[in-house]
Amino acid sequence: MSQLDNNKVNKLMSYRWVVWGVLAAAYIVVFFHRLAVGVVKDELVNAFNITGTTFGNLGSTYFYAYMLMQIPSGMLADSLGARKTVTVGILVAGAGSIVFGYAPTIFWAFFGRLLVGLGVSVVFISILKIQSEWFKESEFGTMSGITSFVGNIGGLLAKTPLVIMVAYLTWRVSFAAIGVVSIIIAILCYLFARNTPEDMGLPSIAEIEGKEVNEATGGKKFDLIKGLLKVISNPRTWPGFVVFAGFFGAFVTLSGSWGETYLAAVYNIPKVKAANYTMAAVLGMAIGSIVIGRFSDSIKKRKLPMMTFGAVYVVCWGILVFVGGGKPPVGILMPLLFILGFTCPAFVLGWACAKEVNPPEIVGISTSVVNIGGFFGAAILPPLLGRVFDNFGGSMPPVELYHKAFMYSFISSVIGFVFIFLVKETNCRNIYKG
Repeated sequence: MSQLDNNKVNKLMSYRWVVWGVLAAAYIVVFFHRLAVGVVKDELVNAFNITGTTFGNLGSTYFYAYMLMQIPSGMLADSLGARKTVTVGILVAGAGSIVFGYAPTIFWAFFGRLLVGLGVSVVFISILKIQSEWFKESEFGTMSGITSFVGNIGGLLAKTPLVIMVAYLTWRVSFAAIGVVSIIIAILCYLFARNTPEDMGLPSIAEIEGKEVNEATGGKKFDLIKGLLKVISNPRTWPGFVVFAGFFGAFVTLSGSWGETYLAAVYNIPKVKAANYTMAAVLGMAIGSIVIGRFSDSIKKRKLPMMTFGAVYVVCWGILVFVGGGKPPVGILMPLLFILGFTCPAFVLGWACAKEVNPPEIVGISTSVVNIGGFFGAAILPPLLGRVFDNFGGSMPPVELYHKAFMYSFISSVIGFVFIFLVKETNCRNIYKG
């Protein structure tokens, strides 16, 4: 450390927040689009005359595209670098948002949503790659939580603020405007982000931590295909995948697709007020993401925080689905949804675990494989619920209908919790042995 230029070290420690900050701004766009469709459900159904199943599939198009792009995203982050990958991705997402906003038919709405999903799919893995290059290993869980928190700000913007924006500008103009903002953020990413400190003539994090470079990277560059095969053949990779699938898939059915309509149909809560309830869940997730990441790094454990948060998350879904036959007292709804959101980020530590049980030089690939899980769950569950609404919507009272539909979400959360028991404890350090 004494041989390093202190000015360069100080510049690295300050500029890393600029690099992370512009990418985090892109991640706000990611979360906005992830949850925005549920808020404009009625507008979309009226504009395109679609069924509940078609609406569910329209929302899931984002997640299918996102899911399929995760491994390519990891490869791009590990090879092309985060800067160019995110710049191009957010440009594509911006264009997709504009297409979606001005879609003349349902085909173009699907196409716009597909472009958005493809574009934003590269952002999060690129941020994890940046974190591994610009932040210390002991900061990874904390930074993953902070990143998730900032992303959830986009989710909050996709709730009550979007409802108000749509009321003033229409849903079409609103999505077009978000597309323009996305393009501006893409330009900022290209101007300010850098893949590594070395790109700016600064020392690496490994040097600052007193490690030899070959100690941090293994002293070799991985062939991307061989790296992918190592990750997917590693049984320690997969528990985090299932945890993310089960927990996030269930959360999206409530916060991104059916939450507002559930509150309106079962409790007769007006649309703007209903958005406030689901916003409580998103806010809970944002805060919980920081708390679990910081807690995990501070106690040097991954599995215990995941189990604690996960158990409470399952209980919250149990209350929502079973208490009152699917209609808990309205007075507990706001705190219940907040706690449900707060404990859902048990999956956040799955990214850290994936990084810590696989070769350190392929962080992008290892985290991208686990990241597929959440979007697999988020793509599969909403159409399942949509089918329930289409098949039974005319023959069941709303309480029974949503009880039947949200049972899928409860089961999904239980499956995710069971797989926490299979997560390998890493004590917050890389334990991979080739």
